[in-house]
Amino acid sequence: MNFFETIKCDKNKAFNLKYHEQRIFNTTKLKINLKDIIKPNSNKLIKCKLIYNKEKILNIQYDNYIQKNIKTFKLIHSNISYKHKKLNRKNIDNLYVKKENCDEIIIIKNNLITDTSIANIAIFYNNKWITPKTPLLNGTTRMRLLEEEAIYEQDINIDMLLNAKNIALLNAMIGFCELDEFHIS
Repeated sequence: MNFFETIKCDKNKAFNLKYHEQRIFNTTKLKINLKDIIKPNSNKLIKCKLIYNKEKILNIQYDNYIQKNIKTFKLIHSNISYKHKKLNRKNIDNLYVKKENCDEIIIIKNNLITDTSIANIAIFYNNKWITPKTPLLNGTTRMRLLEEEAIYEQDINIDMLLNAKNIALLNAMIGFCELDEFHIS
């Protein structure tokens, strides 16, 4: 089985490698020093896609990055499992096609909020930022922000989501991206 990491690179620098190394180790038990192998050669914001399996790094790709403009969400109920960042995302892609006229989906599992198809999620609720206690994937930005105590884990039900003052998307490329306006259907 193949896995991947998406690593933010900007101005010839790769970001948050410690958290990517931790997730690679948690997935495969491989100890890799990413600083030795991630060599972005661009002053632009680029996405590094590192593909690996349980034995070795298979490929490293660098591509320009353009952030999606996400403002509308469709709630999708599923019993999906996505504990590791697998290269084969067919199960998530099958949910994403159900987004209808929305920009993105929010996946509900056991009546609790988990993630979107491309990012972890946080909501501003009771005067603090909380993120689901049971995400589909423990993202690297999520790990970092929990460690920094900028966000806190809590079960989030649909009513809490719908009554949240604000929401944010979290992933390696966008960091903590608070949405100015959003609609959930």
